[in-house]
Amino acid sequence: MQAEQTTAQQAEQPQSELASHPYEYLACDLTRRVLTIRFTHYQKRNALTNDCLAELAAVLEMVDGDDNIGAVVLTGGAHCFAAGADLNELASQDAVATWQNPRPQLWQRIDSFSKPLLAAVNGYAFGAGLELVLLCDVVIAAEQTRFGLPEITLGLMPGAGGTQRLSRTVGKSLANQMVLTGMPIDARQACSAGLVSEVTLAALTLERTQQLAVVIASRAPLAVKAAKQALKQVPELPLSQGLKQERQLFSLLAATQDRQEGIDAFFSKRTPKYQGN
Repeated sequence: MQAEQTTAQQAEQPQSELASHPYEYLACDLTRRVLTIRFTHYQKRNALTNDCLAELAAVLEMVDGDDNIGAVVLTGGAHCFAAGADLNELASQDAVATWQNPRPQLWQRIDSFSKPLLAAVNGYAFGAGLELVLLCDVVIAAEQTRFGLPEITLGLMPGAGGTQRLSRTVGKSLANQMVLTGMPIDARQACSAGLVSEVTLAALTLERTQQLAVVIASRAPLAVKAAKQALKQVPELPLSQGLKQERQLFSLLAATQDRQEGIDAFFSKRTPKYQGN
């Protein structure tokens, strides 16, 4: 009984810690080792201002080393995931201010998150919203979702990885079309191109994403972390180096107790109990 109470207290601790921080742009909820982060700046269409990105980066850094959290889901409202950057914020910056903007560092902090990051996308993800989607490991989208990089229509271009990550995700021709025309694609086309893994009914998008996150959070934490590390390096490394890095990570997992637990559970026909060691 005492062990059950201790486990319950540990499960509640991250929730209370997250709740103790006042958030202006986000709402956080922790259930079954999955942290759901919702953008709440609906009147601004969840514009990803520097303050919003800083808040998101701070939350991810807070939970990155928390063993009670196995995966994180990002989502927005029913009609908008994130509309992009704040044009008022952009308009106030000249070339010098743009170059000195801390925004690239904020994106890097988000990208360095080591746990699985999933996106549940309803409505539309434009500009910086799509660039945030491109940082996620798994993306589930509603049928009505639109993805786009409309910066070119404003005399701009993507500046937070849109040209680089989109090309590596959907291929050269489609990425060029989206960037150079500013025209969006729908969820079905995004799924066919590899940007989205599943398309759902709008009412089920978050639920389905959370279901997948719960499954991921139930796996051995060190194996999940190593697998994400290997997967993230795919666009950056030649195949020979990627295979070498994969094998190194595979070999390191051989020293973990969770690996032995997983194998023992398989032969014993029981559910494994992973401890993250």
